[in-house]
Amino acid sequence: MNIQRIHHVAYRCHNAKETVAFYQQVMNMDFQLAIAENEVPSTKAPDPYMHVFLDAGNGNVLAFFELPNSPAMDKDRNTPDWVQHIAFEVESVEALLEAKASVEAEGITVIGPVEHTIFKSIYFFDPNGHRLELAANTAKPGMLERLHKLAPAMIEEWDQTKRAPQHAAWLHQS
Repeated sequence: MNIQRIHHVAYRCHNAKETVAFYQQVMNMDFQLAIAENEVPSTKAPDPYMHVFLDAGNGNVLAFFELPNSPAMDKDRNTPDWVQHIAFEVESVEALLEAKASVEAEGITVIGPVEHTIFKSIYFFDPNGHRLELAANTAKPGMLERLHKLAPAMIEEWDQTKRAPQHAAWLHQS
């Protein structure tokens, strides 16, 4: 298998038109295309849907389905809100702070910036309740390479203990 890139990532939305407007206005994404059918191509189920595609930059596509005949959207009650999210990269911490001000100007509550050692992030919700993250990379030279080398040991330790490996100290080692 030779995967080239993610073709698109799809989520459900309450209202396709409202969702497109949010991502155009707040996230500055271009509305690429829409596909609507009355029958699901893969299952042949008679279930009308609207499938919208937005340009998330650099060939990345974010898509949403509006499913009017399905039960109302609901959250996974067993997963905390902060876990499932869509993260977008911005070019700098300055751009992150500008984005925060812009999102807040739309009347949207924003958490952060939050320090994650190798990046800083802000968090907010789209009209569908999907948590969004904007992240600016702040890793110092060599940090990502050290984390890459440590990843196998970290996953093994986690698998055995279900406790966070003390990798933060490792980031600053030579």
